[in-house]
Amino acid sequence: MANGSEIRGRRQYALQREFCIDKLYTFHYYELSKSFYTKGEKHDFWELVYVDKGKLEVFTDDRHFVMTQGDMTLYHPNLHHKVSVEQATNLMIVSFDMTATCMSALVNQTFRLTREERFILTEMLKEGYEAFDPPITTLFQMYLGKRGQSAFGCEHLIMTYLEMMIIKLLRRVQSIEAGADSIPLIMNMNPTGQGLLGNIKSYMKSNVSENLSLDSISEKFYISKTRLKTLFKEDVGIGVMQYYNHLKIEEAKTMIREEAYTYTEIAERLGYSSSHYFFNTFKKATGMTPTEYAQTVHSKIRRHAEAVK
Repeated sequence: MANGSEIRGRRQYALQREFCIDKLYTFHYYELSKSFYTKGEKHDFWELVYVDKGKLEVFTDDRHFVMTQGDMTLYHPNLHHKVSVEQATNLMIVSFDMTATCMSALVNQTFRLTREERFILTEMLKEGYEAFDPPITTLFQMYLGKRGQSAFGCEHLIMTYLEMMIIKLLRRVQSIEAGADSIPLIMNMNPTGQGLLGNIKSYMKSNVSENLSLDSISEKFYISKTRLKTLFKEDVGIGVMQYYNHLKIEEAKTMIREEAYTYTEIAERLGYSSSHYFFNTFKKATGMTPTEYAQTVHSKIRRHAEAVK
């Protein structure tokens, strides 16, 4: 409306859409134990693989390569691929339908993700936890199912974040082809981010075997406890010590999957006062005891190994 009169015949601008992703085949977040491997497979859709922790050895029709924390690759349709790990490794895997010709630029590429790209993946992962049932951490679950009472728009956001990620990667390839040397395909970046908060997170991760406190961390980095708590709440949505305890539990999961230590040794290495306290803390955080966690992971992997023989 302008001066009380109706504006008619206003010209619309049709936004250009380069491609559309509206169908997923799988959405997984796997915590794999050491010595895991697959017999190999191929399929007629794209598969995105991101190494969130550990190291992944990949064998395809075209090449053999190793991916470490922060690396991503995409298997193109009908590419035979198999993987193996020698240590406990966490993977995010999303497979989807896509026929756009622009995707050919991503064939045989491996990317070290930037901080911005990792943020996109993190947000997509959050929505994946919200959207699907069985949970995306369920090993070797073949089909996706809708989770009851999921948050409004979670599947829509997954599509949006996935398309954003593909666009970001395609732009990086185009920058390389254009001769720009500021964004290499493999980037040596600090996986915990930069700045004060990144330094604090790195320090906490490097000292999971200690018993850090809110006081000791704030003194170490010359920051008030109030400011420290605010930084963590704004960045990760949880408290400082809750984040530190989460790091300990994740490290405990890794050590359990690697099968190199007894539970008593794990408790000692992670600074727990006793194995009993470690068991109680682990169960409170994960809903299962360390023994139950080990049995769940290993039994599913054994069943998968038998199924692919």
